[in-house]
Amino acid sequence: MNPIRYTTVSSPTEIEQIQALQRKNLRVHIGEAVALDQGFLTAEYTIDYLTRMHEAMPSIIAKDGEMLAGYALVSVQNVREGHDLIADLFNVIDRTAYKGRLLKESNYVVVGQLCVAKEYRGRGLVQGLYGHYRDCYADQFDYLVTDVAQANARSLKAHIKTGFQVIDTLVYGGIPWDLMLWDWRNG
Repeated sequence: MNPIRYTTVSSPTEIEQIQALQRKNLRVHIGEAVALDQGFLTAEYTIDYLTRMHEAMPSIIAKDGEMLAGYALVSVQNVREGHDLIADLFNVIDRTAYKGRLLKESNYVVVGQLCVAKEYRGRGLVQGLYGHYRDCYADQFDYLVTDVAQANARSLKAHIKTGFQVIDTLVYGGIPWDLMLWDWRNG
């Protein structure tokens, strides 16, 4: 294996790799035991929507040579209406207060999805992806916000280790989720 390289999406091939990795890790495609142990994804995105996301603001990827090892999707306001789950997440975030101020009145970016390929898990890629996310976008945004299914213990642990905090909970599709925020203004 090569050293992991963190960068932003720069080609249609990388967008196709993201979609392929996403499909392999959707909860509907993996067993319950794997979902509980390894984590899971719930949202599926088309190539067109992924392309729109990356044209608006390139997402963060981890590469091992030409192999995609993981990704953290960047979702900004102008792509919120392209996918129902992303639109709903932005709507929830806009109604949520952090430190006494509605988030819609602040400057935030959303993690549209995070995934690390199975063979790269446990090697610190979540922190690497989010570190590069911050390096690329902290000068433009105050907060990085996402939601994580409460049943996805592995993901919750990784997000908290990175610096996220739970600021609210919500129920979507009968599933409880934690709304998580990483405050980039505070180191």
